[in-house]
Amino acid sequence: MGSFLLIFLVLFPMAGAIVSYITGRNHKSARDWVVLAVTVVELFGALMLVNFPGASLQLEGVCGLGISFQADGFRMVMALLTAAVWMMTTLPSKSYFAHARNRNRYYFFLLLALGSTMGIFLSADLYTTFIFFEMMSFASYVWVVQEETPEAIRASKSYLTIGVLGGLVTLMGIFLLYHLAGTLQMDALRDACLAVADRGMLYAAGGCILFGFAAKAGMFPLHFWMPNSYTQAPAPATALLSAVLSKAGIFGVLVVSCDVFFRDADWGMLILILGVVTMLLGAILGIFSINLKRTLACSSMSQIGFILVGVGMQGLLGAHNQTAVYGTVLHMINHSLIKLILFVVAGVIFTKTGSLDLNEIRGWGRGKPLLMVVFLMAAVGVGGIPLWSGYISKTLLHESIVEYIEILEQQGGAGLMPAVEWLFLIAGGMTLAYMTKLFVAVFVEKNPSGKEPARGVYMDKPTAVMLSVAALTLLGFGLFAHGTMDKIAEVSRSFLGGDALEHSVQYFSWTNLQGALISLAIGAVLYFGVVRLLLMKKDADGNRVYVDRWPRWADLEKMVYRPLLQGLAFVGAFCARVVASIADWVIGLVHRLVYQKAPQTVEPKTNEVFGAYSKQPVHRGIVGETLAYELLLYGAGVVATLLYLLLQ
Repeated sequence: MGSFLLIFLVLFPMAGAIVSYITGRNHKSARDWVVLAVTVVELFGALMLVNFPGASLQLEGVCGLGISFQADGFRMVMALLTAAVWMMTTLPSKSYFAHARNRNRYYFFLLLALGSTMGIFLSADLYTTFIFFEMMSFASYVWVVQEETPEAIRASKSYLTIGVLGGLVTLMGIFLLYHLAGTLQMDALRDACLAVADRGMLYAAGGCILFGFAAKAGMFPLHFWMPNSYTQAPAPATALLSAVLSKAGIFGVLVVSCDVFFRDADWGMLILILGVVTMLLGAILGIFSINLKRTLACSSMSQIGFILVGVGMQGLLGAHNQTAVYGTVLHMINHSLIKLILFVVAGVIFTKTGSLDLNEIRGWGRGKPLLMVVFLMAAVGVGGIPLWSGYISKTLLHESIVEYIEILEQQGGAGLMPAVEWLFLIAGGMTLAYMTKLFVAVFVEKNPSGKEPARGVYMDKPTAVMLSVAALTLLGFGLFAHGTMDKIAEVSRSFLGGDALEHSVQYFSWTNLQGALISLAIGAVLYFGVVRLLLMKKDADGNRVYVDRWPRWADLEKMVYRPLLQGLAFVGAFCARVVASIADWVIGLVHRLVYQKAPQTVEPKTNEVFGAYSKQPVHRGIVGETLAYELLLYGAGVVATLLYLLLQ
């Protein structure tokens, strides 16, 4: 039964995608019910899988090398989280897309992405992970381009570019890893990689694999696609991109960090540095942004940085990485639930106002207590306020940094780690600052125009129920952390290579509360000293409005990444043209050597005009700009690949 559930969770949504598309061609309402039914059944299947720990499935010959699935604690947690979030985002989708175009297309790729994401989280080897990761990337691309506006098309190009490049580099790393370790099975990678003598090549393989997964997660410097893509995608899709698909990228990062480089301090330091930069840069962008969804997108980037800090600390702490392991797992779950709430709320606001600009939606949430409460619950959760679940995971991550500082001090010096601790606390303060900005702008301040927000029904009942359940879950996890969150981390830790906690963490001790209070104080200073004073100004009517003061030259996508990719494309096209010319010359030479008959010419008829030429040549380039040239290069590449594999 367990093996059946593994393949069912992957293939059932894909079959449901076909059924929903066919149904939607004739009956839109029936299509909506089919999609919801598929997600409900998927959630039920994920719940049943919990009863079959250790279930596995190997499908020999599928996709050439075969694919394999496994259900352990962490995989089951992620499968259950994926199914739950997918179902919960489907509920508000009906009202969100009530007047939208291309709904059939959206739902088709929605379910395809669900099956692909399940394939990632249940995969037992990196080859299987890669296959479904690429399927997920192409399916979710349609979400970004859904609105088909110029901005959406531009954002989707960046999304697809980073997906394709990341996939190619990751595949290269997987080939190299298999050559070095002799296996791609996750259970065998730790021992196999520890035995690899050429550490330099192993780091090269790990770096290539990291490239693709980190790009999907939004890790610096591969983050440039995230703010625009999250902003342009429909709100339910953005909720999935942030809550689930980014965790698919983290899943790959965990496999590389916890299996390929198990307790490797050097690798851990690399991930820590990238995580700290991602954490800070996302928070800074969030403070400057004046668009609701863009701010939440930058927040997602920052929170991914917090998770990566936990991944890095696992490698640095080695055998003492328990708090880092627990904090990493729990912050992944917390971030998923929090961003589910926040992006769905953003969708509710957008459907009623048609805008996400803070100056235009200012005060719209006044008089809407339910929406205000659920948004506030998510805001304080992501800010790490005590009593909410975000505080639990951030406390564990902070404690892992403190533990490493103590270990270093016992060895003679803490180095730069105290600075890392302060950057962690400052990033937490930045989170509170930009979330306070959003909450005050939407739910507290009055609109400068003086127009009162519309009264009446602004949210359907399914959406209200979903948001309420998710918000109460955040509070319940925070209040009863030992009975809920600790148990989730406990069943997940073996995947990350962590041991059980030696003692129960006193989450509400004064030592742990101090970190939260420091971040709270920093957040207050940043909000009143930066947001209110520097990022607002008076308009022509004397009203204070939010202004975007982020310098245009600091747009890395526009100033760095796009010119770089265009330059690489030019170089690639030039090299291809050179290769094409060489191929033409070689084939032409062979033709002359084999066929000694001299080229013939034909006298033109009197009624034929050949411009300045008096004769029309019969002998022309054999290859030219034809399909034969493409096939020739493709065949040469296949032969070269086969020769490489045979020689190895």
